[in-house]
Amino acid sequence: ITPAGPAIIGVSEVENRTVLEDLVKDEQIKGYNYQIVHHNSPDRRGIDVAMLYNPRMFRVLNVTHHTLVIPNYESFRTRDQTCVSGLLFGEPVSVIVNHWPSRTGGQRQSNYLREAAASLSKHIADSVLAVNPNQKIIIMGDLNDDPFDSSCAEILGAKKNEKDVEKGGWFNPWWQVLDDGIGTLAYKGQWNLFDQIIVNYNLTGDDRSTFKYFKCKVFNDIPGMKTLEGDRKGYPLRTYASGVYLNGFSDHYPTQIFLVRELKTK
Repeated sequence: ITPAGPAIIGVSEVENRTVLEDLVKDEQIKGYNYQIVHHNSPDRRGIDVAMLYNPRMFRVLNVTHHTLVIPNYESFRTRDQTCVSGLLFGEPVSVIVNHWPSRTGGQRQSNYLREAAASLSKHIADSVLAVNPNQKIIIMGDLNDDPFDSSCAEILGAKKNEKDVEKGGWFNPWWQVLDDGIGTLAYKGQWNLFDQIIVNYNLTGDDRSTFKYFKCKVFNDIPGMKTLEGDRKGYPLRTYASGVYLNGFSDHYPTQIFLVRELKTK
């Protein structure tokens, strides 16, 4: 996030590129000239992940797409993971945009699918680090798991406390946010925080001569995004509920992180 708007925006459940083209032309944001990274995934529902970026802040150098393959499950189809590498205000940064498999059929029964997705994200990141051990990497998206679930905490190994992150590891700031009772989606009075932005070791620490993680926020305070009454009061305002059109944005709140770097003066 910058004073001139987000430098990078990751999105999930995108139907097609046309939706994104319409979005970046919206009167409220068209002045930012957001560019699109999009790829048609093999997902059975026809939904994809994508990334928008402000070309004045981020310059794309390389894009790769990675398909999640589940052994002995040949018919399985889900969203590809998209890795975008480039220069954020001149610094090398890679962003892996995700939408991990859902909990359809039950959390426990489907857990192995999200663990496999976490393994793929880690493999992509490790491949980037093999080329440049100092690369700053961000994993973002709807992970369909909470920060404490095995996919995030064990397979990816993302830590709750920044001071516990070792070289090659990951910091998940959303763990504490969820502990504080704040989430991005809710069901029967229980909050979850599936929409996460996780940073690698190279984005942690106090040396701010280069970009470092600063803070995070659930984007839940914008008028029109929140249900104001009824048994879903405080929940994200959905587009539909029980077949009724509610004119809402989403059943998930967006999340954002802020990176900070010292301003170099002459």
